[in-house]
Amino acid sequence: MISAAIERCAGVDVGKKFLAVCILVGPLEGEPRMEKRRYGTTMAELEELREWLRSEGITHAVMESTGSYWKPVFNVLEDAVKVYLANPQEVKNRRGHKTDDKDGWWLAHLLRHAMIYPSFIPPRSIRELRDFTRRRERLLGDATSERNRVQKLLEDANVKLGNELSDIFGVSGQCMLEALLKGEATPEQVAQLARGRAKKKIPQIIAALQGHRMSSHHRKMINYTLDHLRFLEEQIIQLDEDIAATIRQAGLEPKWQLVQSVPGVGATSGAKILAETGGDMRVFPSVKQFSSWAGVCPGNNRSAGKSKSSHTTRGNRWLRSTLVECSWAASVKRDCFIKEKFWRIVSKTREHKKGPALIAVAHTLLKLIYQAFSTDNPYKEHGTPALDERQKQRIIRHHVRRLGKLGIAVYSTQPAATAGIRRPPAALILDPATEPCR
Repeated sequence: MISAAIERCAGVDVGKKFLAVCILVGPLEGEPRMEKRRYGTTMAELEELREWLRSEGITHAVMESTGSYWKPVFNVLEDAVKVYLANPQEVKNRRGHKTDDKDGWWLAHLLRHAMIYPSFIPPRSIRELRDFTRRRERLLGDATSERNRVQKLLEDANVKLGNELSDIFGVSGQCMLEALLKGEATPEQVAQLARGRAKKKIPQIIAALQGHRMSSHHRKMINYTLDHLRFLEEQIIQLDEDIAATIRQAGLEPKWQLVQSVPGVGATSGAKILAETGGDMRVFPSVKQFSSWAGVCPGNNRSAGKSKSSHTTRGNRWLRSTLVECSWAASVKRDCFIKEKFWRIVSKTREHKKGPALIAVAHTLLKLIYQAFSTDNPYKEHGTPALDERQKQRIIRHHVRRLGKLGIAVYSTQPAATAGIRRPPAALILDPATEPCR
């Protein structure tokens, strides 16, 4: 039998129009007193619920994270009781016993016996910062969708600029697009607007524009899209200012600078990481639980003493995507051990897939962030570790093998090493005329 852990608790089944509340009050050794009530979701009724819980001496309350309907309830009860937010997948009632009142009792029963893992709810200042960063991320997605719409409209007008320019919205692409929207320049004149390396493709650009069928309808549709893009860019600039102001007002600027010391983390990604984690690592007992919450560590799938293949856990998708972006940035950073780790993992995967390497590097970055937040010390680059003798031999064998495939034989001028000991050659003689070594 599972012993009780909380004497006075409440379970709240959250709905859009009403709440089904059940309280369990009584000593831990005996049967608790149960009482059920229903309340509406208006402010007056939520305050009435809060006063009832206070009169009963309730210390803990739990509710499911149902959409956004739990937020008004949490805002009212936050100062009165300790509110737990439960994952709906982990607190499901038995099949055939699904009613609102029974759900409220089941939640209270699980909470009384300490069988609920609460979700992380950051302070209000962090929640406001999170709203800004997540909206900025959504606006970036909207801007990408609008750019794709422009590309589709150009294809519909038989304008094949996308075949020759890697980015329609680069310097060359924007100049050409502006000339096409005016409708006065010939394909030759439009192609002459190319800048940089695009000048080498002027003949191909002329061929991509000849005979296009851009009409006034296409120009209107593209102008609507470009106007929306300008609006989105203005919103993003305003959000950047609001994010920086919120960080300063909440006193989080030292934490913001601290996380930017980690390789691959910039000002924007640092703000997103700070908004999702809160910067206070006391919430997470260990770095392993922190990694599991973020969704960058493999799940446990072990049965009969055998470890089976397991995917990464489903964690905070906003933090996970930010860490993957930082992994891309860290993978090209010079004199950084993370770059070496990334390409080492890529070389070991089939078809040189970068997905597993990105997740592995994201896991490493999260550990560095946890350490920086826990110790309040910025990350210090230790540089790429020196190769040991075994690693040097492996690299030599790899390059000798590659040279052999190119038809270049490699000979060593050093006498043969003693049995059982491998030594690197003192000098190599390359002879392209001989047969390749196998």
